[in-house]
Amino acid sequence: MGHSHTHNHSHTHNDLKGRNLFISILLNILITVAQVIGGIVSGSLALLSDALHNFSDVLSLVVSYVANKLSKKKASIHRTFGYKRAEILAAFINASTLIIVAVLLIIEAIKRFQNPEEIASNLVIWLSLLGIVANGFSVLLLKKDSKANMNMKSAYLHLLTDMMASIAVLIGGLLMKYYQLYWVDSVLTFAIALYLIWMGFDLLKSSTKVLMLFTPDDIPLKQIVAEINAFESIKNVHHVHVWQLNEEEIHLEAHIDFNNDITLSEFDVILHEIENLVFNKYDINHVNIQPEFGKDDAKDLIVQD
Repeated sequence: MGHSHTHNHSHTHNDLKGRNLFISILLNILITVAQVIGGIVSGSLALLSDALHNFSDVLSLVVSYVANKLSKKKASIHRTFGYKRAEILAAFINASTLIIVAVLLIIEAIKRFQNPEEIASNLVIWLSLLGIVANGFSVLLLKKDSKANMNMKSAYLHLLTDMMASIAVLIGGLLMKYYQLYWVDSVLTFAIALYLIWMGFDLLKSSTKVLMLFTPDDIPLKQIVAEINAFESIKNVHHVHVWQLNEEEIHLEAHIDFNNDITLSEFDVILHEIENLVFNKYDINHVNIQPEFGKDDAKDLIVQD
């Protein structure tokens, strides 16, 4: 038995998220093509590495866009939760690619540092400016939604690191043009890669916790159980599971052993009180309770299924 409080965003907001992602995809395709051509012509590894990062962004934005569309599909007999986890999965994929790309960049940067090459700095400067403007616009488009949605945050982080990378490439281009410091190209590539790893790891950890059904960090499980146990009619709360389905849903399920053999109507009153408690204090909006009386089962807080 359970009761849910829904917090779905309006269709208009979802459509706006999708539109902003689509615009960002088009902008990143433009940047990627320009930087690949420019990187080959100029001989700049930093520019090519930025292009590789931009290409990974195109893929990640497509994943985010598809996940955003899927998340709006309704549940069915074969998919009882619908595609509510699509955006979490997208965040996990995008965080993983961010780290993989960073490792590839580090390898290439070390190789190039050992054998620095002369680079056409003017082309590097102009193309990095293109990257800053286009990615900066995309960052502004996604910034608001990134604060409340893991999928949008993963897309936002890709674009933000792209903008930072383009700024670094611009600085490198200026140093190469006026001071002929061609080794700075490799150093900047290495710095960009380290920044990607730092940004991607936290998101990878967060999305992994959700996918593995771990208890959310901000949910004090023992405290919640103690508060439910304080109900006069309740003897014991056990076999508890708390998990996050997506950005908007936190689920609690538990077995509750009652002191007396109460009626269903009496149980409904207590259930409603429990739902109000966990929703108002802990934002848990889906509760499923199995009532028991005198049942011979394990009474531990956590029971291995």
